[in-house]
Amino acid sequence: MARAVVLDAFSQYVAHSSFAFQPDTPVRIAVLSDIHANLHALQAAFRIIDKADVEAIYCLGDIVGYNADPGPCVDLVQERCTHVVQGNHDRVVATGEGLADLPADAQQAAIYHRSVLTDAQRAFLRDLPLIDTVGRCTLVHASPDVPASWKRLSAYGDIRAQFEHFDTPFCFTGHTHIPAVIADALGVFEVRTGHRYLINVGSVGQPRDHTAKGSLVLFDTEARIHRCVRFAYDVDGAASRIQAEGLPRRLAQRLHNGQ
Repeated sequence: MARAVVLDAFSQYVAHSSFAFQPDTPVRIAVLSDIHANLHALQAAFRIIDKADVEAIYCLGDIVGYNADPGPCVDLVQERCTHVVQGNHDRVVATGEGLADLPADAQQAAIYHRSVLTDAQRAFLRDLPLIDTVGRCTLVHASPDVPASWKRLSAYGDIRAQFEHFDTPFCFTGHTHIPAVIADALGVFEVRTGHRYLINVGSVGQPRDHTAKGSLVLFDTEARIHRCVRFAYDVDGAASRIQAEGLPRRLAQRLHNGQ
């Protein structure tokens, strides 16, 4: 009788645990972030994703900001991504909230984006959730502890503390524009069974790790296969669009410098 009780309790745990396999949840996924209105880079990213065997595409926010094509990028994300969370630039462009907190160049781009997006596009950005959970994955733009603070995770202690604020095996983030994999234990540098992970997918449209190549992640949540894809795109075309729209020249230079 006691054994039956234990087995029943275990079955209930498996049924309700976020670690349990959920057959209706996509296993093979693509995750992208920080598009920043770079249509050339986003189109290149989707070409890569279309050749991969994925069941769903997730976006971690900052669809807009910095670059010259916010409207087409918002439309593509709406069309292609099944789950999207809000980034700080999305919030600024949608509502005006936090504009003064941005650097001067980013403020100019945000004001331009607010002027060219439709009411429907701004409403889409405004209504995005700050954090979402899909099966085994937590999705957040910056950090799971206080998503609306737009915290940049760089200090070791701060990074380690994040594991207390999500209960899925995998938490995907962006915001820093630098791809990284961090486990819940020291000395673990690759995704493998037995650990939980905070995974930064880097930036599609404005990488900042001194390479002009965009970044996205292809991931298998069941096999725990992680692949960070760095891809080339038409940087000159994206930079020309920035200049054509009268945005700060430095924003175009950043694309070439990867910083």
